[in-house]
Amino acid sequence: MDDTRTAAAPKAAPAAGPLAGFTVGVTSARRADELIALLRRRGAAVVHAPALRIVPPADDRELLAATKELIGCAPDTVVATTAIGFRGWIEAAEGWGVGEELLARLRAAELLARGPEVKGAVRAAGLVETWSPRSESLAEVLDRMLAGGVAGRRIALQLHGEPPPGFVEALRAGGAEVVVVPVYRWMAPEDLAPLDRLLDAVAGGGVDAVSFTSAPAAASLLARAEQRGMGEAVLAGLRGDVLSACVGPVTALPLQARGVDTVQPERFRLGPLVQLLCQELPGRARVLPVAGRRVEIRGHAVLVDAQLRPVPPAGMALLRALARRPGWVVGRPELLRALPGAGRDEHAVETAMARLRGALGAPKLIQTVVKRGYRLALDAGERGPED
Repeated sequence: MDDTRTAAAPKAAPAAGPLAGFTVGVTSARRADELIALLRRRGAAVVHAPALRIVPPADDRELLAATKELIGCAPDTVVATTAIGFRGWIEAAEGWGVGEELLARLRAAELLARGPEVKGAVRAAGLVETWSPRSESLAEVLDRMLAGGVAGRRIALQLHGEPPPGFVEALRAGGAEVVVVPVYRWMAPEDLAPLDRLLDAVAGGGVDAVSFTSAPAAASLLARAEQRGMGEAVLAGLRGDVLSACVGPVTALPLQARGVDTVQPERFRLGPLVQLLCQELPGRARVLPVAGRRVEIRGHAVLVDAQLRPVPPAGMALLRALARRPGWVVGRPELLRALPGAGRDEHAVETAMARLRGALGAPKLIQTVVKRGYRLALDAGERGPED
């Protein structure tokens, strides 16, 4: 019998995920675990900092008062805006012992449901919606009501957080009586430390993107930055290298009002939001052909020929300084200035450079130019005119 054995080929390193090397801030309180899992599954490092906390419906006296008001004086129209909010309202009413009375009022009213998830919650309660917009947009709901006339009508608006800007005002200007049903009201988080750490990271370039799934969360983050006296620093980060990814256009409004550009998926869901980040962040990475390798510089790591190489902060600072002028010599004084908290000792540059080369796993990517400094070994023909 032939005992000759063929050596197994070494296994290739698994391909890095589309978000590997990037850090994403998550401001959500509700469904944060789901969003974080989606991001980590694609390789992202996550900084979770809830910008808000939710007041449970069963403990909310304002919700109880609005519910009793509607039972006492029936609404003509009810606008259901979110599935979780509508379910929470019904469950809270049942807990207070007025569930059947509320359902009777809702059954007799014109019931408008924003989107298919809300329709599902309405039908699960044994009700049938009168109409639902294809766009899942509250703007379309408002347009329909105003076109049909709202003068003298009593309209109940179920909310999840704050109402869209101008929505209630437009109905009241049209002559309607509006009863706001504040399901899942928002308040500032009890523990502000995680949010403060995220703000520091935004101002200091420690995150590549921040995700927002509600307008109140975006407004809360900006308000906390102002309270800490770092509003302009945080806005500079969000207007600069830190990507603001919002689940939809309403969520983006507080940021856009402060001059922050945002991106939103076409479908206002967590999955499409993560897919959008998977497109946007790699598209912002710096890609260079260096010493015959493909080098992609991401937030806190580098892809060398598609293999992820985590790099310490000091090394990333040096690499970014070299990448600003690829192929050209960057002197030690300039590299020293790029190092965070390095002081005046140029020996710190040599120490950080040695660690950077070790982290990259390919020392030839960075060349030492005696008595002058260092440079990226850019492939021949790739270097353009020096800045």
